[in-house]
Amino acid sequence: MSVLTVAPTEIHESGDSALRVVAISEASEDNWLTVHRLADWLESCGAEGLHGAVPTYDSVLVEFDPIMVSARQVRAFVKLGLLELHHADESAKAPREFDVPVVYGGEYGPDLEKVAEYQGISTEEVIRFHTGKTYTVRCLGAPAGSPMMDGPAFPKPVPRLKDPRLSVPAGAVAVAGRQAVIAPAAAPGGWCVIGQTPLSVLNIRREPLVPYKPGDILRFRQIPAEAFSDFAGMDLVPLELEARP
Repeated sequence: MSVLTVAPTEIHESGDSALRVVAISEASEDNWLTVHRLADWLESCGAEGLHGAVPTYDSVLVEFDPIMVSARQVRAFVKLGLLELHHADESAKAPREFDVPVVYGGEYGPDLEKVAEYQGISTEEVIRFHTGKTYTVRCLGAPAGSPMMDGPAFPKPVPRLKDPRLSVPAGAVAVAGRQAVIAPAAAPGGWCVIGQTPLSVLNIRREPLVPYKPGDILRFRQIPAEAFSDFAGMDLVPLELEARP
């Protein structure tokens, strides 16, 4: 059994009903694992007055009811959880994998050429960068549980749009800085949209609303524009479910 490497942390009060726990090691992967494992422990520990734990890349927001429990007590829960992680098995449930078909460029990816020009490469190379790796979902963002991921290994970070769009369609595949994302629902956005998946990411009749969670793996696959309608209306599901008859 291997033991999880727990990053050092700092705990800060965030208003009167939350604490923010920040992992501060120089190893970004250790930071990410620490805050997500801590969030899982806090969600399952059954401590009275805790409302939830929301992890990101290197921090977790711990929300609580200040009438039922004090910040001091919650801080003690957090420290106990960190101690538990030191003795936890590093092995975890295997991540689920998702295949994401994408039409790149044209009306589906209006910023593909802009990204290529900024990077000093061809649009085909942008697509090769984007489809040439797997992506770990680092955390869920806005709107509607967007999968926030480390981006492609472009030569340079991708700048955001100077004039954000009032509406980006559901399924938009976008990049900004060193990050990548899929838009589960239509919403305003300032990231560069390089493609669109025809799959439905958000399903309001499903719980949870999105099928992935932090730690799951996504891979993007290019499809031709004429194949977009072949996938339209289908839900994004893990590969093991997709393979079932």
